[in-house]
Amino acid sequence: MSEAKTIKVTLAKSLIGTIQAHRDCARGLGLRHREHTVEVLDTPENRGMINKISYLLKVES
Repeated sequence: MSEAKTIKVTLAKSLIGTIQAHRDCARGLGLRHREHTVEVLDTPENRGMINKISYLLKVES
């Protein structure tokens, strides 16, 4: 069985001064603080959150 694809996401900028919806997206991805890196599944839901706050993130496949 093939393994599920993941995306490595790093919070590159601070959440201070961002709107609440963008903070919620970061929290939904599991990002807690600046320079925190997580691996999330490559799903449409996670892609949408990544696209919404792309100006705050560094993304690797």
